[in-house]
Amino acid sequence: MRHFGDFLQYIQHIKHYSPHTVRSYQKDLEQFFQFCSSDTSAEESRIDHHHIRGWIVELMESGNSARTTNRKISSLKTYFRYLLREGVIANNPVAKVLTPKTDKKLPVFVSERQMNTLLDEVSFGDDISGLRNRTMIETFYNTGARRSELIGMRVSDVDLPQQQVKVLGKRNKERIIPLSRSFCEVLEKYLLVRESEHAGTGEEWLFLTRAGKKLYPRLVHRIVTQFLSVVTTADKRSPHVLRHTFATHLLNQGADLNAIKELLGHANLSATEVYTHNTFEKLKSVYKQAHPRA
Repeated sequence: MRHFGDFLQYIQHIKHYSPHTVRSYQKDLEQFFQFCSSDTSAEESRIDHHHIRGWIVELMESGNSARTTNRKISSLKTYFRYLLREGVIANNPVAKVLTPKTDKKLPVFVSERQMNTLLDEVSFGDDISGLRNRTMIETFYNTGARRSELIGMRVSDVDLPQQQVKVLGKRNKERIIPLSRSFCEVLEKYLLVRESEHAGTGEEWLFLTRAGKKLYPRLVHRIVTQFLSVVTTADKRSPHVLRHTFATHLLNQGADLNAIKELLGHANLSATEVYTHNTFEKLKSVYKQAHPRA
């Protein structure tokens, strides 16, 4: 593991992976090398596909899902590609490994009726926290932002005259999200109250805690879960569900898939195509209900 620390520095400072992603890579790789520790020959340059296949077997026998196992193997792929590029190894041992097949899970989303109920009928409270919480949820739903992207939004990123917001995504890639006039009115109201309540703090972040500090991931998750629980009993009620909801509702209303890809900040179209499955399920439901011979 002589090059392990260099690799973590590389993905953090050169590739600009998020802190959460870096921790995931670190945990996965530490787990793999712990598995290999009983084999004294398992130096980085001597690891082959037999070590990796053995780890896959242990992961699956320990109750890890195929999806979790594949994510861990993906961490290994990235690490050994790095070692190959650095000349530490001559061949990538992961190249010969077949990964477990996974069942493609459809993204969980909230229906349009449920979102309308949440935003039109649920009380968020009249204080600054209530207004912040409502604006946060509307921001997720109107922009499709990831949790880390919302936390990283600055007041200066919001351009109300142009009706748009700048989002800093993965690997510091910026994208511009257009905003509706009605949502701009929500943001304008929130910004006025935010300035009044947190004047003098010097904080540039769009959303703040009660103490006037930058939000943290667990708080955002707790707020979203709390309010989604009012309108849905789905097992998943996270900020990412609102991102899925944003994309699914756009697609259901006829938005172009490539446009949704750009709005979500996906690197390739295959990541966006998963939403077409939700739309197809809706079409099947309509067909079964409406066709006389269905």
